[in-house]
Amino acid sequence: MLSLADVEAARERLADVARHTPMDHSHTFSDWTGAEVHVKLENMQRTGSFKIRGASNRIQQLSPAEKERGVVTASAGNHAQGVALAATRAGVDSTIVMPEYAPISKVKATEGYGARVVLHGEDYAAAAERAHEIEAAEDRTYVHAFDDEAVMAGQGTIGLEIVEDLPEVDTVVVPIGGGGLISGIATAVKGVNPDIRVVGVEAEGAASVADSLRKGRRVELDQVDTIADGIATRAAGAKTFEVIRERVDEVVTVNDREIAMALVALLERSKSLVEGAGAVAVAALVEQRFDFDDGEVIVPACCGGNIDLNVLQTVITRGLIEQGRFLRIRTVLKDRPGALEHLIEVIAANRANIYAIQHDRASKDVALNAADVELDLETRGHDHVAELVASLEEHGYEVEILA
Repeated sequence: MLSLADVEAARERLADVARHTPMDHSHTFSDWTGAEVHVKLENMQRTGSFKIRGASNRIQQLSPAEKERGVVTASAGNHAQGVALAATRAGVDSTIVMPEYAPISKVKATEGYGARVVLHGEDYAAAAERAHEIEAAEDRTYVHAFDDEAVMAGQGTIGLEIVEDLPEVDTVVVPIGGGGLISGIATAVKGVNPDIRVVGVEAEGAASVADSLRKGRRVELDQVDTIADGIATRAAGAKTFEVIRERVDEVVTVNDREIAMALVALLERSKSLVEGAGAVAVAALVEQRFDFDDGEVIVPACCGGNIDLNVLQTVITRGLIEQGRFLRIRTVLKDRPGALEHLIEVIAANRANIYAIQHDRASKDVALNAADVELDLETRGHDHVAELVASLEEHGYEVEILA
């Protein structure tokens, strides 16, 4: 099984490759939770993710013959970029299989680091199946995204940085996809101090490890569904699951709504751009999915910042809706001069700001003498939303909340 010595050896190999990423003492999250929160900003790593650590550690240990034949892997995006850059730096040819619906930003970045990208399947499992076919056909070495001790050891160097920068840490909170990251970090921090608690976090729509721990055996999901594409895996690895069972204290889940809200909070309060998978640790902390004491020193690991801009826009909007800061409503107006102006006056009197208006006189859903109106509004919280809707209804408008 993976050891602290493996992680320490990996750190030596990565000295010229991976950045020692900072930790940010978050006054906002500390105030919200009562804990002392230090966010590990691994989203600031090269390639925007921790994956460069494990990929580089694995590729640096290839034999000359393996380097000559090249490597292949499957990834939803971050491991792809890590392998592509590590392979290019080592002069090794790389082929990466990514799901067909992988964020375009991750596909382009992977190609930019020098890899040949093949798009195949709906998720990581399907992409991995195709990658193994290429492995056999082209005699390449497969660089597993998580179920490889060299990869796990590389990811574990994050844990060494945490305990060195913050020796007083009580709890480390880590995202879980296939389990390589948390296996490495748990091995590192508990190797240094067995009393440090390690909490794993999965997305509710891809919670294979939580289910596996309940059943006492590794479980593979039929499908995954989450905005946290970086941890959208059907099952943990065989090797990572054994490390998780032995060294991880607790595994919890968060849903997409909570992930979106954490992402928005990190962006707005910490000025840190993270992807869905990178926000789950903060989401679990803010939502108090695990128990902790006042003043407990907690480090949530934000391990990826490679979010597609289209996805970011959607996630931000969802987060604002959940906070009552964005409202989409529908109502019906009499089709006569001044009707829209009066509606706008009521909205302005309630201090809501209009983003957009859609005014449709030809809608088949309203009478011939009426107009269908949809409005996107900036609001200031759930109480403000309630006040605005009540005021509109008092003025005779029937309001349908769309978002």
